Amino acid sequence: MTPMRSTSPHILVVNGTKVRRPVFLLGAPHSGTDLLARAIRRSTAFHLTMGRPNVVRTVYAFARRPSIAAERGEGAARVMRDAYAQSWQVTPEGCGECPSQCRELGRIGADGTCADPRGVQRFADATPDLIYSTDVLLDAFPDAQLIQVIRDGRDVVAGMLTDDRCLAWFRPGFANLDEVFPNPFLGVEDVTERVRWPVAGVAVKCALRWRGSIRLSAKLRAQTPEDQLLTVRYEDLMTRPRDIISDISDYLGQRVSRSALYGIDDGGVGVWQENLTPKQVTQVEKIAGAELRRLGYPLSVRE
Repeated sequence: MTPMRSTSPHILVVNGTKVRRPVFLLGAPHSGTDLLARAIRRSTAFHLTMGRPNVVRTVYAFARRPSIAAERGEGAARVMRDAYAQSWQVTPEGCGECPSQCRELGRIGADGTCADPRGVQRFADATPDLIYSTDVLLDAFPDAQLIQVIRDGRDVVAGMLTDDRCLAWFRPGFANLDEVFPNPFLGVEDVTERVRWPVAGVAVKCALRWRGSIRLSAKLRAQTPEDQLLTVRYEDLMTRPRDIISDISDYLGQRVSRSALYGIDDGGVGVWQENLTPKQVTQVEKIAGAELRRLGYPLSVRE
C-alpha cells in the first residue's frame, strides 16, 4: 500500500528562490550516485549539495532509528525541511562546511561558493544513504524528484571494502542491532543474521547493506509515481553515458551536463572479479543472490 504523503503546502524559500521539485540522488554506497551528482552540480540551473553536516545528522538519525521518523510524523518532515533550508544557503561560510567529497565534485567559485544564487532554479542533494529516509523526504517535499542508481552488488561490496567511512558503521560502537531490529540500515532482517552478525565477515556485512538498500529501492519503485522516480543502472551510465544523461535531462525537464562525466573512472564495471576473493564472491552471492538475479546480474557460483 502506498503510504500517505503530506499534502499541506509548505513554501520553502532559499536564497530568494522557491524550492520546487528538489532532486535527491539515492543508492547504496559506491553505486555511482556521486557521478550523477557531478553532472548535476555542473549544470548551472541546479544547486547541489552533498554531506552538509546538518543534513547528515538528520539523515542518519532517521536512517539508523526509523522509529523516530514514524513517531514524529509531520515533525520529522519539518526537521528535514529545516535541515535543507540551511544546507542550500549559498554563502562562503555555508559552502565552507562542505566535506571534501562535495568539494571534489567541482564548480567552486573564487569566493568559495559552489553556485551563483542568481542562476539557481532547482535544488538537489546527494548526501550518502538518503535511500533510508525517502518517506521523510517525500513528506517534507511532496513534489520531489528522486533518482536511484542500481549497481552490481559485487562491485558495490568491492568498493565498500576499501572505504573506511563505510566500514566504520560495522564497528561494535556503531552497530545498533541491540536497539533496532530488524535493522534496514545494516540490512539485518532475521534472527539468524542478527545472531551471526558479530562474527560475520566484512564482505557479508557489506552484502547485507547492499541487499537491504535494493529491497528498499524495490519498495520505493512500487510506491512512487513514475514522474517522481527514475532508476538508472550504473553499468548503463558507464557504457551509454550520453543516452542516460539525455534520459535524466528529459525526466528532470532541465539540461544536465554530459561533459562532467568525460574522463571519469569510478572503478568500472565488473571490478569485483579482480578485487574480491573467491570466498568473498561466494559470501556475497549467498547473501544477495536473489537480488542479483532479479536485477539481471548473472551469478558466478553455481547453486
